[in-house]
Amino acid sequence: MKNALITGASRGIGAGIARVFAREGWRVIATSTTGQDSAISIVKELRNSGAQADILPLDVREEDSILQLFRQLDDRGIVLNALVNNAGIFGPKTRLVDLSTKILRDVCTVNLVGSILCAREAVKRMSTQNGGKGGAIVNISSTGTHWGNPNQWVHYAATKGGIDVFTRGLSREVATEGIRVNAVSPGLTLTDPALAEAIQDRLVLLGNEIPMARAGSVEEVGEVVEFLCSERSSYVTGAVVPAAGGR
Repeated sequence: MKNALITGASRGIGAGIARVFAREGWRVIATSTTGQDSAISIVKELRNSGAQADILPLDVREEDSILQLFRQLDDRGIVLNALVNNAGIFGPKTRLVDLSTKILRDVCTVNLVGSILCAREAVKRMSTQNGGKGGAIVNISSTGTHWGNPNQWVHYAATKGGIDVFTRGLSREVATEGIRVNAVSPGLTLTDPALAEAIQDRLVLLGNEIPMARAGSVEEVGEVVEFLCSERSSYVTGAVVPAAGGR
């Protein structure tokens, strides 16, 4: 059985990714800091479906927490076949002129620094040059990198632009070490049934910008992520794949 570490898997897109991986026969190691109850809930759901699933604490803002997580995996003899860097935050909706330094630092630390450090630790263990068996890393980006999210989250879009560049660079760096690195860029996605009305309002606002004329589901995003971690995409690396209905 292959092992997948999915950060921020307690809800939204992360939970959708976890469900797809579990359905496809992966052992899921989910992490969460906030929403611990929801993280426990998703792991119970996966186990009830017959999948193997575990939850481990992780605060991607803290390097010590990242190092502790990977030490726990080592101590348990869990060899990762895939890392999905999903943990991320938006911060409050704001124009740049009103953005506080604290919010900027938090968003950059979680979305970019945390993902890079998790990837670093995964590469150390996956690399065939270090005696590893190879593996796949998928970073969650955003189609906001194309539009910049003006008047709401330009800072968030900037961090995801960094993720795209990091994905392409790291993919080339470890291409001969048995590691493939890709990214998935979700578009408008229904992350929570409670947000359905707000998502529909957003869809109307976007008009004809989404050719498929609907929001995506978290499982549809998860399907792309799982594909990029599987042997079905064995010749794919350095790709940033949109899951955005054509937008």
